[in-house]
Amino acid sequence: MSRVVLGAFGALCLVALGLFWLQGRALVESAAPPPDVIPTLGSGDDDALPSYAADDLELLVGPAPPEADELSREQRRFARYDRDSDGRISRNEMLSTRTAAFRALDKDGNNLLTFEEWAVTTVDKFEYADVDGNDWLTPKEFARTAPPPRKPKPKPRPKCACD
Repeated sequence: MSRVVLGAFGALCLVALGLFWLQGRALVESAAPPPDVIPTLGSGDDDALPSYAADDLELLVGPAPPEADELSREQRRFARYDRDSDGRISRNEMLSTRTAAFRALDKDGNNLLTFEEWAVTTVDKFEYADVDGNDWLTPKEFARTAPPPRKPKPKPRPKCACD
């Protein structure tokens, strides 16, 4: 019996809370200012829309964005490691790029990497390469352990020699 009474009381409290929340939202929305009136075209007023002189065009467009200077490869690499952009790389920032690889090796998730956990990747790579399953790698099978080739950088386009 007491469970039913407590359940009914809890339901009434939730309904009351919901009503107060909706009522508070409605009060905020009713106090909002009315929207600005926008003049429509063809209403007879030719001066309804503002007109700007050619001198005022710069005010509408704004200043030109600053030119982005090309960062060197080393500067981009430094910026990738410098997580908090303070111009210095801490030990934690340096190690943070290696955490995904470490977690992939840490099979039991205890944040300790044993030799067995590290060796699993080598054994898996060996088993993948050993196609015939004879526990020996031929030169053709060993070629399967090579890392994938890097994508070549695109060649820069020659500058236009138009005169």
